[in-house]
Amino acid sequence: MTDLWRLSATDLAARIRRRDISAREAAAAALARLGAVNPRINAVIAHDPAEALAAADAVDAALGRGEDPGPLGGVPVTVKVNIDQAGWATTNGLRLQEKAIAGQDSPVVGNLRKAGAVIIGRTNTPAFSLRWFTRNSLHGATLNPRDPAITPGGSSGGAAAAVAAGIGALAHGTDIGGSIRYPAYACGIHGLRPTIGRVPAWNQTGPDRFIGAQLMAVSGPLARSIADLRLGLAAMSGADARDPWWTPAPLEGPAYPRRAAFCTAPEGMNTAPEVAAALRDSAARLEAAGWVVEEVAALPPLAESARLQALLWLAETRRGGGAAFAREGDPDALAVYGYMERLCPAPDLDAFQDALQRRVGLLREWLAFLERYPVAMMPVSGALPFRDHADVESFEGFQDILAAQLPQVGLPLLSLPGLAVSTGLVGTVPVGVQLVGGRYREDILLAAAEAIEAGGTPPSPVDPA
Repeated sequence: MTDLWRLSATDLAARIRRRDISAREAAAAALARLGAVNPRINAVIAHDPAEALAAADAVDAALGRGEDPGPLGGVPVTVKVNIDQAGWATTNGLRLQEKAIAGQDSPVVGNLRKAGAVIIGRTNTPAFSLRWFTRNSLHGATLNPRDPAITPGGSSGGAAAAVAAGIGALAHGTDIGGSIRYPAYACGIHGLRPTIGRVPAWNQTGPDRFIGAQLMAVSGPLARSIADLRLGLAAMSGADARDPWWTPAPLEGPAYPRRAAFCTAPEGMNTAPEVAAALRDSAARLEAAGWVVEEVAALPPLAESARLQALLWLAETRRGGGAAFAREGDPDALAVYGYMERLCPAPDLDAFQDALQRRVGLLREWLAFLERYPVAMMPVSGALPFRDHADVESFEGFQDILAAQLPQVGLPLLSLPGLAVSTGLVGTVPVGVQLVGGRYREDILLAAAEAIEAGGTPPSPVDPA
């Protein structure tokens, strides 16, 4: 019989519902895989097997009573250590928050539980969830299971590495500047950044976020199949009154033309030949599936959006003078925060308000473009996954990395959904593409991603290199 940890969330949920296997068997297999490979990659930094098995037993008991266990009934999942899970510390990779024990589940964790998911562990993130690399002074570094010389991505690097290595079929991640999309890209899996308000979020362990983060930060799923992303999104997006931004938008919108545009070099950015080839290959896969695909020389603005995103985020962080960074003393976080301060002058109140005003015009341009092309396809990054921790080696190196990440940083200010689709490998190094769509039209992105996925070989779990 196939190792249960290799199965997709969709397959596992169906088998458990049919009683072909038990939820306990699925959880035990996932925990055994965690024990076998996690010491080599440090993706999961905290877990309790007894708690996970008890949750699995509850699913089996519900099935025994003839009850619906939920769409994720018995599926092993992980959650990122920057969200509240009752009884666990929401460290966000910080020694400062080592004792920030959550008294209740965050909305996204609560929704996963309601859907029947079995939480098997909490995944690593860089300090403050700040980088596209994953290392902190509290939990250590996470390695990419495909190639330890390259970054697993960040900040949901632990989440992506876990899924890629078969530790859970589905992972929760967060994204304010690429933190779902880039780890998925770097680890050779798929990751969905939903529209703001699609997945409810709130942490009882911390204060409410400033307005910039409220407009830009989201939770979403990472998985090895697009079907699992669809299932994970449905489970995570249930209503929760604790998040005033939550929006009751349908998961399936009205009919749309199957038309896509792709651009290999948005804003004239430098794009590696392998990344451009992945975009053209994905365009061909879409065309073979009946989509009309057009290459365009330019997309609506990304660079201005990225600049304003950084302005808003840093303006809010600077209110405390970066005091938390100094108190934590994490060398990676201090380096990256210092580089960002050098690149983004401090705004006055007028500049802060001008940024929020300009956001509306930028979003209008994008929505007009997406009326004509319901899918915009572009690089996830202009470069193949970076050598691990290259961002903290020099200011010049950080600038180069930031330039390559334009397609990620340019999106969050607009509150639009983005989907990183793995398309294959260049040697041992993953490559893929990013799809962007209109507000609450994750369904269009998932449909296009399924066509791209069907034209290639879906990712399967790997043994850490």
